[in-house]
Amino acid sequence: MTGPRYTPLAQSLPATVPFVGPETQERQRGAPFAARLGANESIYGPSPRAIAAMQQAAAEVWMYGDPENHDLRQALAAHHGVRPDNIMLGEGIDGLLGYLVRLMVGPGDPVVTSEGAYPTFNYHVAGFGGELHKVPYAGDHEDPRALFAKAGEVGAKLVYLANPDNPMGSWHKGADIVAAMRALPEDTLLVLDEAYVECAPEGTAAPVDADDPRLVRMRTFSKVYGMAGARVGYAIGAPELIAAFNKVRNHFGMNRAAQAGALAALADGDWLAHVQTEIATARNRIAGIAQENGLTPLPSATNFVAIDCGSDGVFAKAVLDALVSLGIFVRMPFAAPQNRCIRVSCGPAAELDAFAVALPRALEIARG
Repeated sequence: MTGPRYTPLAQSLPATVPFVGPETQERQRGAPFAARLGANESIYGPSPRAIAAMQQAAAEVWMYGDPENHDLRQALAAHHGVRPDNIMLGEGIDGLLGYLVRLMVGPGDPVVTSEGAYPTFNYHVAGFGGELHKVPYAGDHEDPRALFAKAGEVGAKLVYLANPDNPMGSWHKGADIVAAMRALPEDTLLVLDEAYVECAPEGTAAPVDADDPRLVRMRTFSKVYGMAGARVGYAIGAPELIAAFNKVRNHFGMNRAAQAGALAALADGDWLAHVQTEIATARNRIAGIAQENGLTPLPSATNFVAIDCGSDGVFAKAVLDALVSLGIFVRMPFAAPQNRCIRVSCGPAAELDAFAVALPRALEIARG
């Protein structure tokens, strides 16, 4: 045998991981991080009720999870005031994006996104042979009108927009996105990633009917709900599209502990409010640390703050590398001009104290 016979598409793709994990960097540096402020996880953790539910479910983890995710779908439908057939569960938004692209995109099919936006979407499009068309940010915001205009220009099947945005933390009013959708081509599906919407001001969520066939909204338990490692995401969309996920999804992708934890987390509104308060406090603290060091924090509607380092991507990368060497895990945007920033996740006071100590030294190192 000469080896596996890969498809020409697979042979053309690089074997890469979209994000270098903190564990990889800890192995490379031979020491753990003092502050894990790069992955936009909720360092505050999940609801105690969710932890208890997952611990109880652990005794039954030898069984497959419910392939229909029935109880969680019912609860999410009630939470959002929609029907269960408007909800699809998956292994985080990343998993759902993969299924959606598999349903919609074949070799050469045009897809539109923003230059520098969430890279995992691009990873899936490349994996199924789609052709990505990118538009620049408008300032530090994704530009819905430019995205929708480009979709019309190239005949895009999908257009991706995150609101609030990762990696910049910026946001649009949901009503403004809906207004811009008047220019969305009739045969283009808007993928509206609302992973951070629970961190955002009132009015950020798009006020659209769940049955609207023009878009699918993506939500997650990874951010405010503190369950990033459990991989629980869900899509809200028109029933025909939601049903189509069953053609391609991994029906046993959601384990019993994850389902039980998400169900308990959804029911604990007090913990959600607590974490939202902690995030607001931490955003202010991160902004203050940046300003104390002569840097500019950008307004944020997420659980992180992008900090303008005042120069270009080369300098920001030097700051990031110095922080990593000092035991502070952070990340940065990867496309200019947004890559003039570093991105710092919200976290408890002790981790932000460590960041406050390390940042002046990192700037000194970066300035040479």
